[in-house]
Amino acid sequence: MPDTKDKTQLEKFKEAARDLECDDDEARFKERLGKLAKVKSEKAK
Repeated sequence: MPDTKDKTQLEKFKEAARDLECDDDEARFKERLGKLAKVKSEKAK
């Protein structure tokens, strides 16, 4: 692993997200978030 002393917190976060194979597509994020919100609202009824 590269030396993390010289990296900013943001750079460390981005690297961790890539390591976890996170998706950075905003449209896809909103779509998935909408599905979660929809499921939660249906359970609340």
